[in-house]
Amino acid sequence: MVMPGGPDAVPLAIAPDDLRQLAEHDAGARSFPGGAGPLAALDTGGDAARGTVLMVAGYTGSKEDFAPLLRPLAEAGFRVVAVDQRGQYESPGPDDPAQYTVEILGADVVAVARVLREESGEPLHLVGHSFGGLVTRAAVLSEPELFTSFTLLGSGPSRLTGRRAELLDHLAPLLDAGGVPLVHETLEQVAMTDPRAQAVPAPTREFYARRFLANSAAGLRGMADAMLGEPDRVEELKAVGIPVLVAHGEADDAWLPHVQNDMAQRLGARHEVIDNSIHSPAVENPPRTLEVLCSFWADVVPA
Repeated sequence: MVMPGGPDAVPLAIAPDDLRQLAEHDAGARSFPGGAGPLAALDTGGDAARGTVLMVAGYTGSKEDFAPLLRPLAEAGFRVVAVDQRGQYESPGPDDPAQYTVEILGADVVAVARVLREESGEPLHLVGHSFGGLVTRAAVLSEPELFTSFTLLGSGPSRLTGRRAELLDHLAPLLDAGGVPLVHETLEQVAMTDPRAQAVPAPTREFYARRFLANSAAGLRGMADAMLGEPDRVEELKAVGIPVLVAHGEADDAWLPHVQNDMAQRLGARHEVIDNSIHSPAVENPPRTLEVLCSFWADVVPA
């Protein structure tokens, strides 16, 4: 979700005429089996000479949130797979909000990871953005042996709080009153008070609208409940012993930077701040995000 910025909002490194989620890439469309149906994905393929990367988007997001990273990561020798979670954009989802818990969504990630390990072996690097970080954390905790490393990108130690959480509190009444279209209309009104949102080119705004309107209403409810109720599981993740990277935008307005910094310290994890970005570094500052990820993976699996 896009939130309004203040007078001190960090300018985005990405040019206003860049198409962001519509960035060109060579990944092909495919699907993976999930617990409630097929999960739509973008897959760069290749021989995975340096390993495979599995990327999971956040609430109301999609696989396209990683589009600017797909081609450069593939050129660097990685096979990259980015997925829509159940109920997001091109992945169907059940009509029961109870089927969108962090544990159930994490099981979908595990199912995809098992296929990737069968197809390409190891290493397998897992990346979860925002709410996708909570989901992928559940996957790591349930099947840690599947993953070589884990990156929390703009995610946090526990439930979401602050302005974005306050928006989610209004979600259910809006869904009751007008379904997904009314939620979209309301969020658009909020977003367009932000000059950064106004600068987004028309093709990208059209994609945002098409993607949001494709979301499952049950998924929006269930994921919101999950995000607002997630407990702190930092100590559980630390006990697993997997290499972890905590990376976020310098002005993250979801889980705030000091919260993510504290999480990294508690985990004993590598911590990277991505300048000129807010909550979505992969589209706001792709070059620096790419540098941070590749450096981390090179340290985990030396050439």
